[in-house]
Amino acid sequence: MEMPITNKNEQVSMKFVTLVSIVSALGGLLFGFDTAVVSGAVGFMEDRFDLSKLQVGWAVSSLIIGCIVGAAMSGILGDRFGRKKVLIAAATLFIISSIGSAVPDTFSAFIVARIIGGIGIGITSTLCPLYNAEIAPAKYRGRLVALNQLAIVTGIFLTYFVNLWISGSGDEAWGIASAWRWMFGVGAIPGLLFLILLFFVPESPRWLIKQRRAAAALPILLRIHGEELAKKEVIDIKHSFEQESGSIRQLFSPGLRIALIVGVGLAVLQQVTGINAVMYYAPEIFKATGAGTNASLIQTILVGFINLLFTLVALWLIDKVGRKALLLVGSASMTICLIVIGIAFQTGHAAGPLVLIFILLYVASFAISLGPVVWVIMSEIFPNRIRGKATAIAAMALWAADYLVSQSFPPMLSSAGPAATFWIYGGMALLAFLFTWRVVPETKGKSLEEIEALWAK
Repeated sequence: MEMPITNKNEQVSMKFVTLVSIVSALGGLLFGFDTAVVSGAVGFMEDRFDLSKLQVGWAVSSLIIGCIVGAAMSGILGDRFGRKKVLIAAATLFIISSIGSAVPDTFSAFIVARIIGGIGIGITSTLCPLYNAEIAPAKYRGRLVALNQLAIVTGIFLTYFVNLWISGSGDEAWGIASAWRWMFGVGAIPGLLFLILLFFVPESPRWLIKQRRAAAALPILLRIHGEELAKKEVIDIKHSFEQESGSIRQLFSPGLRIALIVGVGLAVLQQVTGINAVMYYAPEIFKATGAGTNASLIQTILVGFINLLFTLVALWLIDKVGRKALLLVGSASMTICLIVIGIAFQTGHAAGPLVLIFILLYVASFAISLGPVVWVIMSEIFPNRIRGKATAIAAMALWAADYLVSQSFPPMLSSAGPAATFWIYGGMALLAFLFTWRVVPETKGKSLEEIEALWAK
């Protein structure tokens, strides 16, 4: 990730900001782990607990119920107690959930543990990118916030390897009895690492100023911007708070209403284009093309690798070409890929390499566009005083859409068939293209206060 440095002070400040952003983005690693681990475990759990197809969907989507709750709470909690303290609580919930998901003897106890973990993930998915946006210089904010998405896909990628290694450590009977427990249990390790490192990062300077603690915020801003820009930033942030009521009703005022539409619209469209159906059920999709269990897991790892690789490309491009251009190119490419995948299933050509190739192209297209860019835009478009609450609303919409997709995918696949299912997702990708083209503004290179002023115009 190249960052041109103009002087020594900027180099020092960028090292500080990047390190802090990486720690915060570890929340995304937990997000990635928890959403991907179930893909390797659910087959074993289906046999262990004799699950129906509806229960298989519930095993996957119960996490998301917790995510919806966590996202809904994150804004209020983050605004009241600060970003850092609430993230520490979320990391603790994740550790509890990882252990709780590994030890249950009943399916109901497993579901409770997953919902607890979901609450933690809902909080981190909202507050980690928001925290990074509030601490990053405008010039590099896109890629620093997108570090969260890089951490998510890294978590997904590593989890596929962990699942493959664990599942290969014993026979089928061992897998049904124990493998899935180890898959969930290892999540406590990154959770503990995230918890420890959070104690070494500062609080968000914008939140401190909101609490009338400008004296505590200034040293942090000095390390980010240097003396001259830091003082200007304090004045700008204070001024933005003076102009705002802090009420959610403010989001429904002329101008800011569009910000809400953009945030919620992109959040929903990110999910209804089907990405998490592919991520959660990748092994089952590849089995439907005729691949065996091991081959399907290896192909799933390939999906994770492409996701990781093209997220790195997105980090390189997002502050160069801008948010809107990436969204347009990515959503157009996703539309084409999903249509071709549907045609392959419809015409009986799914058994060859065609489906794998276009699923990889689809994942690559998502990884340079809707994947990282949506989280960046959600974290930067809302006014300072209500950013926590407003971002929580958008994140809650995202997780609700994710729940809808993950719960509906298995029955859709069995009733409507794979061709119709992928065509529906293709229609949603086309809608994402049109929505971006007509409604989404470019925010590249603007400070958070400048973006706020943009809506007023």
